[in-house]
Amino acid sequence: MNIAIIPARGGSKRIPRKNIKNFCGKAMIAYSIEAAIQSTCFDMVIVSTDDAEIAGISKKLGANVPFLRPSELSDDHTGTQAVIAHAIRYLVNEKKITPKNVCCIYATAPFIQAGDIKKGLDILESERLDYVFSATRYAFPIQRAFHINPEQQIEMFYPEHFNTRSQDLEEAYHDAGQFYWGTSLAWLEQRAIFALHSSALILPSSRVQDIDTPEDWQRAEMMHKVMQGVGE
Repeated sequence: MNIAIIPARGGSKRIPRKNIKNFCGKAMIAYSIEAAIQSTCFDMVIVSTDDAEIAGISKKLGANVPFLRPSELSDDHTGTQAVIAHAIRYLVNEKKITPKNVCCIYATAPFIQAGDIKKGLDILESERLDYVFSATRYAFPIQRAFHINPEQQIEMFYPEHFNTRSQDLEEAYHDAGQFYWGTSLAWLEQRAIFALHSSALILPSSRVQDIDTPEDWQRAEMMHKVMQGVGE
């Protein structure tokens, strides 16, 4: 049995109510729920939330909300793995359901595609991994990144690469923030995701956008309009 779990707490300071805020005609969470259902990978799509309004909207979109997440797992400091582990334990203890694989899907992933979710599952099962997650390439070599110190001075993280050609530097990747397949045991033991027992499905950067600030939201809306062929 495969289960999708979509964490969607009610509190969001930088973008209030962002999980159900209207994004290009739909509640943001609708994109994640619809992709999960369309993938046909799951016996159940669950939304883990502490918020009654989010729960109601999620149910109308076809997701299950078998519980309201406790407050101690709904603050700014609670990690995703703890939320997923809580949902799995609930299924095991209260519903007598023991899922084989669990996919955490973020509620703010409007560019997620059902086909990518299916590919992730195929990789997880064929290679017998703990996790498979979505990722994308950095647009610029991270070895040439710099920071600004307290004295407002420029310091490179890797000064030895100042004169290294970009094509000679190893390519780097980052989490795409869309989905994370894992075995139930890996989630329950909260094993590290970015580790040797994991693999990544590499997505084109044109389909990846973090949505943490109002500026991120505006950029994502513009990207969505271009993808839909209605960009100016």
